[in-house]
Amino acid sequence: MTTIQVRIDERVKRSAHRVLGALGLDMSTAIKLFLRQVSLRKGIPFRLLTENGLTLEEESAILRASREAKRGRNISSAMNSKEAIAHLHSL
Repeated sequence: MTTIQVRIDERVKRSAHRVLGALGLDMSTAIKLFLRQVSLRKGIPFRLLTENGLTLEEESAILRASREAKRGRNISSAMNSKEAIAHLHSL
C-alpha cells in the first residue's frame, strides 16, 4: 500500500464529503474507486465537461464559430421558423 496526499479547496472537499456521505461512501473509498476505474478504463471514467456542461471540443467549436461570425464568415441569411426547421432537418 502507498499514501497519496492531495491539496484541495475546502469548499470542494466539504461539498464532496456531503455528497459521498449521502451515497454511503467516505472520501478515501471514493478516491480508490476513481483510481481503479482510471486503471481499468485506461483513462478518465467519465466525460470531462466545462462549467457550461459542454465537452472541451464542443465549447471550442462554439467559440470558433462565434469568432468567425463576428468576422462575417460562415454565416447564413436570416430565416423564418419554417425555413430554420427545414434547414435543421436537412443536416
